[in-house]
Amino acid sequence: MTHRIINFSAGPAVLPLEILEEAQRELVDYQGAGLSVMEMSHRSPQYDAIHANAMASVRALMGIPDNYAVLFLQGGASLQFSMVPMNLMFPARKADYITTGAWSKKALQEACREGAARTAGSSEATGFDRIPAATELDLDGEADFLHFTSNNTIFGTQWQAEPDAGKVPIIADMSSDILSRPINVSRYGVIYAGAQKNLGPAGVTLVILRKDLLERVPASLPTMLSYRTHADKNSMYNTPPCWAIYMVGLACQWLERQGGLATMAKRNAQKAAKLYQVFDSGEFYRGTAQPASRSQMNVTFRLPSEELEARFLEATKEAGMTNLKGHRSVGGIRASIYNAMPPENVDTLVELMREFERVNG
Repeated sequence: MTHRIINFSAGPAVLPLEILEEAQRELVDYQGAGLSVMEMSHRSPQYDAIHANAMASVRALMGIPDNYAVLFLQGGASLQFSMVPMNLMFPARKADYITTGAWSKKALQEACREGAARTAGSSEATGFDRIPAATELDLDGEADFLHFTSNNTIFGTQWQAEPDAGKVPIIADMSSDILSRPINVSRYGVIYAGAQKNLGPAGVTLVILRKDLLERVPASLPTMLSYRTHADKNSMYNTPPCWAIYMVGLACQWLERQGGLATMAKRNAQKAAKLYQVFDSGEFYRGTAQPASRSQMNVTFRLPSEELEARFLEATKEAGMTNLKGHRSVGGIRASIYNAMPPENVDTLVELMREFERVNG
């Protein structure tokens, strides 16, 4: 096998080696079909089975009720920032957004193009270092929906439970923590997620949508921007991202073999706890997120100086690790430890952190 480094990238992120090797075996000749998934017609029986299997696997893992549509779309979460309000900001033409980081702010900006979207809660005043408390939220009971981002990759914060919006549908961008833990899908109107963190490779976006909300979709929307189009055609109105969907199916099967989302949640919590324990046992490393809001997907921290951070990154590179540099907008260090990050790789990072502190602290 080709040498593989320890990849802490925030996305596109590490994938389970097991499914990469399975895809490699089937790359040229998919199950005796004589061609690759990347070559076959999306109208063929072989691809139809791949498509149906991926959808069924997502439904089974997440316990998605029958009154929800599962869509495989393109354009990433960034396109959903526009599609959500274009399709669903009706009839009141207003929506609440909780801003807890860069991506939720971008979602709000796009919604403001479509109607009276507003900030109903924010942690920007403290540098997005926490999730706002319920008492800090100013929610409109007549809003068309409430939008939030469940995990914030740049700032290392994560919602521990969805906000209570009463009768208002909740829309969640779960791009960076979907399938990392069980959730009650029936509490949401829409869940969307780019695949490139926990679901598979970049190129496909999962949308889970309560079917009654399709009644809101205006007929005047461009065909490809309408949820109704994709729901009616089972995400096959146009050529779907076939390879990415195939990989989503493999990822879901891998998660099932691991024991499902409850097992994955426990594993993810254990991995994150090892890193946070390093912060909490000394003063050399400083976590950037308040403890009650810490993410189990993206662990963000600083060292005493930028010079030490640069030396730390060089040490990790020499030890066979990559992509630990924090987002360019905030600096620092970021370890992204999604589902596919093996626990032993987190142990390797923890050992290096402790040794680096011993030498430089």
